[in-house]
Amino acid sequence: MPLDNLEPLLDAWVERGWLRRLDRALGRFLGELLPGADPRVLLAACLCSHQLGRGHICLDLAATLADPDGALSLPPEGDFGEELPALPSALLAGLSLDAWLAALAASPLVDQGPGEQPLVLGGGRLYLRRYWQYEQQLAGQIRARLAQRLALPSDLGPRLDALFPAGKGPDWQRIACALAVRGNFTVITGGPGTGKTTTVVRLLGLLQQLAMDGGQKLRIQLAAPTGKAAARLTESIGGALAQLAVPQAVRAAIPTQVSTVHRLLGSIPGSRHFRHDAASPLHLDLLVVDEASMVDLELMAQLLDALPGQARLILLGDKDQLASVEAGAVLGDLCEGAEAGGYDAETLAWLAPLAGADLGDFGSAGTALAQHRAMLRQSHRFGEHSGIGQLARAVNAGEPDQVRAVLAAGYGDLARLDLTKPQALARLVVSGHNGGQGHGHYLEVLRQHPKDDKDAWAKAVLAAFASFQLLSALRKGPWGVEGLNALAAEALHGAGLIPATQGWYQGRPVLVSRNDYHLGLMNGDIGICLELEGALRVAFLMPDGSVKWVLPSRLSDVDSVYAMTVHKSQGSEFAHCALVLPESLNPVLTRELVYTGITRARERFTLVAPVPGLLAAAVERRVLRSSGLREALRD
Repeated sequence: MPLDNLEPLLDAWVERGWLRRLDRALGRFLGELLPGADPRVLLAACLCSHQLGRGHICLDLAATLADPDGALSLPPEGDFGEELPALPSALLAGLSLDAWLAALAASPLVDQGPGEQPLVLGGGRLYLRRYWQYEQQLAGQIRARLAQRLALPSDLGPRLDALFPAGKGPDWQRIACALAVRGNFTVITGGPGTGKTTTVVRLLGLLQQLAMDGGQKLRIQLAAPTGKAAARLTESIGGALAQLAVPQAVRAAIPTQVSTVHRLLGSIPGSRHFRHDAASPLHLDLLVVDEASMVDLELMAQLLDALPGQARLILLGDKDQLASVEAGAVLGDLCEGAEAGGYDAETLAWLAPLAGADLGDFGSAGTALAQHRAMLRQSHRFGEHSGIGQLARAVNAGEPDQVRAVLAAGYGDLARLDLTKPQALARLVVSGHNGGQGHGHYLEVLRQHPKDDKDAWAKAVLAAFASFQLLSALRKGPWGVEGLNALAAEALHGAGLIPATQGWYQGRPVLVSRNDYHLGLMNGDIGICLELEGALRVAFLMPDGSVKWVLPSRLSDVDSVYAMTVHKSQGSEFAHCALVLPESLNPVLTRELVYTGITRARERFTLVAPVPGLLAAAVERRVLRSSGLREALRD
């Protein structure tokens, strides 16, 4: 298809919902900025913006030409209706990579490095300038930190011995602490239950004791991307700190309250900027960021920009979880090759007396980043007899046959829901399944718990709500969040557990969908509507453990949350999770999404799959976000 008819086709894509109006507006703006601009350049700009909206930092030109429809996920979410516009594969059929690169390189709208042009071409990728700058800025900040070597205590081995009792094989928690002591930038990754929080608390104890022995005290801050993740880390830190084998004065100097990253940086309402930046840095010596997989490129770049040059940064997270909702997969890029270790000869020689085990299998001519990265490998939550753990590992390995075998093995903590039975899903919502709770549990707690202490009542109800959660891959459709929320409300109302299915009523759970800085509520915070003295109030558990009561009329950006997307569930855990798959394969259904959904469950996991075989198909598909961060770090 010739590109001469590009304009009407892009308009048709917008009308069909394939492109955002923002994507199309960028193409028009650039066309007005440079009349007569090459349509190949304008098309690339629109597609670059489209990919940014899908989480990619840039448009990978070679990947796009190799599989246009797949790379761009068009048509979106299974739009296979009648009279479809021309597909990207038809539009790009006659375009070669060399011709596309040449057209971009020759355009006055495109630069290949620092400059003022709106588009940047580099490494076969096209960027919007702002995101190219974020990527370069972040890579430069990380490289500078990796180049710093800190003075090491002569008694590091005995200090590690006091925190990590000797055991068999490599103790990766101990190795992570050792690596973190010698640098200002450390990445610690691991699956659920591998001890990331325990590791970082012991690390904080070690570093704080070293500082206090030298007559100083570290200013430590803890942060997480969402309010829910911050509340979970606050709870976990408190429990791990009580078991920490350091003097009381050291324990008292380790914070237990966790802030959201936005609160830490000081969000400016109505702006992309923060109060803290390079000109006004954060007042701290050490920052820990948990659930780092949820931090997008822009926010990570701004965070490191606001971090003092000599401050330590420790990133914690599960590299195999879904990446951030916004553009970028920073933790995934930073953890490329983490399974193999990648420790060079110098690092192996230094670690040998500290690790207490032979690490030769994890050596290679690794990158500078690999010398400051550790992967925790032993799950203390999901052992070898845990069905949830076995299923998560099979999914993560991309082995559909093993996934089927695990589901058929009869593990007590795994179940599949047979949707051929009438009302099966409604019963799951109300009463649970396979020994796990349903939403009826928190509503019984709401009715039975004493109300004389309103905060204690709210905490009990919110804690009970975390005993069960419906998760979906999609937002729309009967098997998406919208349809499942409606189904759940009807089922609970039919059981006499809630007084209504719409509007505000006692028992309605809600999820904040946009940061509200005036109320101090962040995207992802969960509240429950409760009746106090004849009036409705919504109770939210804050990161410091307090309860915030808010009038429903003040909450504009909230949705019912009997069901939530897997993306929104990141940073949360539930005793019983039920993952509902859609009726057909679509671009969002991937290995990372399934793995993330499974690992939100602590005790019970139920798979709800309307179509046999869909899970296996999802396991074979990976999220691959276009980015140049790994190359920039190697450079």
